[in-house]
Amino acid sequence: MTPPSPTRATEAPAEQVDGGARSGTGTFATRMFGIATLVTMGWLVAFGLGFSPADRDQEEAVRIMYVHVPTVWLAYLAFTVTAACSGLYLFTKKHSLGFDRFAGASAEIGVVFMALSLATGMLWGKLTWGVYWQWDARLTTTALLFVSYVGYLAVRGLGGSHDQRAKRSAIIGLLAVLEIPLVHWSVRLWRSLHQEATVLNTNGDVDMDGLMLFSLFVGVVAFTLLYVWLLLHRSRVMAMEDQLDDQGLDRAIDARRAEATS
Repeated sequence: MTPPSPTRATEAPAEQVDGGARSGTGTFATRMFGIATLVTMGWLVAFGLGFSPADRDQEEAVRIMYVHVPTVWLAYLAFTVTAACSGLYLFTKKHSLGFDRFAGASAEIGVVFMALSLATGMLWGKLTWGVYWQWDARLTTTALLFVSYVGYLAVRGLGGSHDQRAKRSAIIGLLAVLEIPLVHWSVRLWRSLHQEATVLNTNGDVDMDGLMLFSLFVGVVAFTLLYVWLLLHRSRVMAMEDQLDDQGLDRAIDARRAEATS
């Protein structure tokens, strides 16, 4: 009988590590979120480009709304989650780095959503105003919010221990979130080219075609699922990065001690 190959006997399956656990950051829950995201995104494309009617004034340009509005609100949500996790890290007795990782992951996703919001807003502005950019109150405050969280991410990348990173980032995260009300109410605080609330009119009544409103709702659901899916994966990746840093530091200390005793 031919003995088994030593190489084959010692190799673990490509999808298994640590006694059978799958490699990567996926779980059953994240896979379900991923499937739901794909389904709702397809639904959004169908309704946003096909079933939803054109606007009376903006005509086909209104279809940008089904991406622009959800990305704005999801950026707000992401930055609010960053602030909440920052507060939990600072003001709870157990300073859990898990809160810091959720804060950092949510901020990264929020910056991406805000960039998409600015890009789609510029396209919409070109179609409705004739220019890509105006130093309008809403646009300017939104750009300031975007830059603030880019700065937050830059601060997270500075040197120091994990706890030092978490503390300085948490303080900035709690301060930066205060800009969101300023952005939201900027169209009323100053004279602005940007339209006011998309769904409700000044009397608080729904001022949108039913199919358009449903398509917008589908967009919010789709991007929310995408946000949750990205948040779970990114926070796990950050946990692995922290663990790798800790192991690297431990190895460096052990090597230094070995040099000292040799």
